[in-house]
Amino acid sequence: MIGLEKNPKNVKKVDLVVGIPSYNEASNIIYPTEQAALGLRQYFPDLDAAIINCDNNSPDGTGNAFMNADTKDIPKIYISTPDGVRGKGNNFRNLFEKVLELDAMAVVVVDADLKSITPRWIKNLGEPLLNDFGYVAPLYVRHKYDGTITNTIAYPFTRCLYGRRVRQPIGGDFGFSKQLALSYMNTDLWNEDVAQFGIDIWMTTLAMNEGVPICQAFMGRPKVHKPKDPSADLGPMFRQVISTIFDLMIAYSENWMSVKWSKPTAIFGFGLGEVEMPPTVAVNRENLYMKSKQGFSEYIDTYKRILSEKNFKKLKEIFSLELEHFEMPTFLWAEILFDLALAYYKKTIERIRTIEILIPLYYGMTLSFVNKTRDMSIQQAEDFIEDICSVFEQTKPYLIERWGS
Repeated sequence: MIGLEKNPKNVKKVDLVVGIPSYNEASNIIYPTEQAALGLRQYFPDLDAAIINCDNNSPDGTGNAFMNADTKDIPKIYISTPDGVRGKGNNFRNLFEKVLELDAMAVVVVDADLKSITPRWIKNLGEPLLNDFGYVAPLYVRHKYDGTITNTIAYPFTRCLYGRRVRQPIGGDFGFSKQLALSYMNTDLWNEDVAQFGIDIWMTTLAMNEGVPICQAFMGRPKVHKPKDPSADLGPMFRQVISTIFDLMIAYSENWMSVKWSKPTAIFGFGLGEVEMPPTVAVNRENLYMKSKQGFSEYIDTYKRILSEKNFKKLKEIFSLELEHFEMPTFLWAEILFDLALAYYKKTIERIRTIEILIPLYYGMTLSFVNKTRDMSIQQAEDFIEDICSVFEQTKPYLIERWGS
């Protein structure tokens, strides 16, 4: 599905690839491209390498900006989806194809809008792939309100299901082997949500379930990109990520039904000195409260139909609380997510509507998280997220019992 390719140095074979997926990132892409080149030269001088921009035919000139980046002797390749074909996942699919064509051993992927990337990021994401790991997920310090989908859904849910503690399953910066790229190309678990923003959680979940050795790479610096207020409109990303989580949950049900507890995942790159603090992410609590209350009122009849009787009753009590006292108990949040996953699986209502009615509850859980962690340090909030994950694991028998019934 590569619609356009520019390969001015006619690169035919490399050992290591750095991929940068993009859409309309002309003002951002030069910095991560040049940092990636520095990392390749500094830490992998003996390997043939290339940097590939996999783009959605950006009208803002992203491709030209990428090609104009100063990478010295590191060759650059630009590939694009055909005109009119969008989606981060489609960019990755082109990358998988190109990596296999180039017969690269290993691939590092970084976001095009990264402001905090250093050459060391390339080392930390790439080196484990040359030491028998097949998949590398990032581990960085993030502000406690950056990545609320990860903190309240993706991390506790995937950890509970598959038994692997991968803190940033949708972090955006990854490493993977040629063998895994081949698995990604050949699987039949591809759909339109994966072709869009479902791709990150899809890659992580497949790695967890295909017996690939996984590690996390400590990046040393916080992820600084374009963070968003968690109360802002979610757009299509939320639906695509959650649909992908639920779809893969169905596909891998035989795997997770037998998983009881989670185990730690190896961490590469600790001991890099002083850890920097990430920039603050502002949260509009009033907006979260208003959106969650309005949505709950709108969908109340559907919640009554889908949720267990006790969970629906408890939820009604919570949504009668004032903003300052709004609190969603973690065990209830876990059971509600399990109830909705079950409704999605059994098609109790239209699947797209199951995701739609989750949104107000997600806003409510995010508000509850903010209320509970407002006076906490980043590390204290991180400990709190670990507690959330433990509750999900303890609550898993509720899911297993209902899934098989």
